[in-house]
Amino acid sequence: MAGSRRIDVHQHLVPGAYREVMERHGATVAGWPVPAWDAAGALAMMDRRSIATGVLSVSAPGTHFGDDAEARAVARSVNEYGAELVKDRPDRFGLFASLPLPDMDGALAEAVYALDELRADGVVLMSNIHGRYLGDKDFAPLWAELDARGAVVFIHPSGSALPVLDGLPGPLVDFPFDTTRTALHMTFSGVMSRHTRMKVILSHAGGFLPYAAWRFTLGAQFNPGTTPDGILADLRRFYFDTALSASPTALPALLAFAAPGHVLYGSDFPFAAEEHGVLFDAMLDGYEGYEPGQLDAIDRGNAEALFPRLGAA
Repeated sequence: MAGSRRIDVHQHLVPGAYREVMERHGATVAGWPVPAWDAAGALAMMDRRSIATGVLSVSAPGTHFGDDAEARAVARSVNEYGAELVKDRPDRFGLFASLPLPDMDGALAEAVYALDELRADGVVLMSNIHGRYLGDKDFAPLWAELDARGAVVFIHPSGSALPVLDGLPGPLVDFPFDTTRTALHMTFSGVMSRHTRMKVILSHAGGFLPYAAWRFTLGAQFNPGTTPDGILADLRRFYFDTALSASPTALPALLAFAAPGHVLYGSDFPFAAEEHGVLFDAMLDGYEGYEPGQLDAIDRGNAEALFPRLGAA
């Protein structure tokens, strides 16, 4: 593993039991097929791509397929599975625990269990839960709990209410939009201004948030109590991963907008096939617009600040 350096905050696990639940419900990742996955294969990929540690999470559609009791069991199953991987290889794996939203009681209980008992590194939330975005007032108790703990929250896009277009599965076109939509909903509903202890990571460079951030300040005229400067400040509180987003057209906008220390490496393995991931790795490494030390910070340093145990390792 000589030369491994990256901390990958956007890497997925697909336990066999979770795959079975998806198949039973006829679920896909918004039209994207679920790839084969196992821990050994993940480690081999990480060695090939200079990834020291992968922080694992369940991808869309999450753990709630319509029944609260089932969702609690599914979340507990994937969280305990992931925690065992971390226990066996704490240097190589981390865990964002899944929560069974929209079951609020179940989500609060699972957050406490995962963070306190399983020692998860944070939690993962889908960008919308059956069409309800994360600024929904009913989710306020969860945000309060996560903020009180100073938790790291990883937001992964989910399928939108729009129909999947032929040849254009959700991850290809709809996911960046949905990430942007939920980030704005959180900002304009006050989630980001009220809860300043938690750290929130947006997948895929935040969709088109960095590119259109100043456009979004026009929303102040429709939202009493907000100002353009306040909106920008709240939007810049987000962290952003580089999964499928380290291109020479996306990086300038991301690096111009993100606050210092707020850009993190992401692979999106295994949903992003390794051949595509390697291409984006090369673009990340070859970009010529970095400030001194900025690439090393993206690869590792910024994540060490979020996850002190990985820095100590």
